[in-house]
Amino acid sequence: MPLLPVDEALERILEGVKPLPAEMVRINEADGRILAEQIKAQRTQPPFNASAMDGFAVRAQDVASLPATLSLIGESVAGRRFDGSLGAGQAVRIFTGAPVPEGADTILIQENARTLPNGQVEAVQAVEKGRHIRRAGLDFNEGDALLDEGRLMGPPAIGLAAAAGHTRLPVTERPLVAILATGDELVLPGEPCGPDQIVASNGFAIGALAKAEGARILDLGIVRDDTAAITTAVKRAHHAGAQVLVTLGGASVGARDLVRQALLDAGLSMGFWKIAMRPGKPLMFGRLGEMRVLGLPGNPVSSLVCAHLFLRPLVARLGRRSFTPDLRSAVLSAPLKENDERRDYIRASVAAGPEGLIATPFPVQDSSMLTTLAAANALIVREPEAPAAEAGARCRVLMLG
Repeated sequence: MPLLPVDEALERILEGVKPLPAEMVRINEADGRILAEQIKAQRTQPPFNASAMDGFAVRAQDVASLPATLSLIGESVAGRRFDGSLGAGQAVRIFTGAPVPEGADTILIQENARTLPNGQVEAVQAVEKGRHIRRAGLDFNEGDALLDEGRLMGPPAIGLAAAAGHTRLPVTERPLVAILATGDELVLPGEPCGPDQIVASNGFAIGALAKAEGARILDLGIVRDDTAAITTAVKRAHHAGAQVLVTLGGASVGARDLVRQALLDAGLSMGFWKIAMRPGKPLMFGRLGEMRVLGLPGNPVSSLVCAHLFLRPLVARLGRRSFTPDLRSAVLSAPLKENDERRDYIRASVAAGPEGLIATPFPVQDSSMLTTLAAANALIVREPEAPAAEAGARCRVLMLG
């Protein structure tokens, strides 16, 4: 039976996936979240004509001809305006952010003025009408649409929402991704490691990748090669309301690979199993009710490459995030042999050259080697049955960051 192409596998995984509903969060919890509704201003900013500089609020016509001497009648500071109106030949000491007094139409900055005895101020430079005044509503007016639905909230957007009077924001729920590692050979970092055991690393890497796309993580820990224990962990994910369950290892065909059968026994509706890619051929996908299940390979590189290709876009769509793979054109710095029926994802280092990007594949591509994946900033994408390529040939690269 032919293996499922990568692009078709992704289509099946994303089929019918809709963004999660909205929830209200405090504004200080909205960083990195996606707006579920358009945000409008609840107030006007600034709410009054405000001075943009320290100086004196005056009438432009009073300082049009120099020298000009004005009577100082008070001051306006931020948070406490001048309570009165300014008339001909008068000035009000004013500070940045303070309301401009009634009757004033410009700001004489303090560098262009000299205070005199007997409560007077002299203008040493003329200033045109409206100078250094921030008009009410300069930034926005009440009712203005400020932030669109689907906006990724960062510091400027949060500041804008706060300035507009919002204390809580409607954002899309964060997807809950449950991660289950299986295998008698696995121990957690820092635990005693027997002579036949290895440290479990996949869950930490996959969790970090999912969180980067806005997910919450439910760590189901390490489950031994025991069908009942695997079934119990799967039920935990389901009861917790996880939208995605990621299993790590145990999905192949060996006698000790129990995850696939445990999921089938739990009622998994199998979408596919095994795809035409390298690394990552034994990828599994299915659904347990509304929970989507991704069975990733146990080899660390295979697991992470599959997660980049399939988990990231799935989590992004659930969380209403935009996601577009960063595919670019590059030139090979070394030859590559002809490919077989699977699409290859070759770890590589991509750097800028005099005529564009240059992709250098790592010489050893064993799917257990995290050192090369950690050193790689891209994957060279080789299509099935691609002929041998010489150094200097063009290729496609999937940038990893």
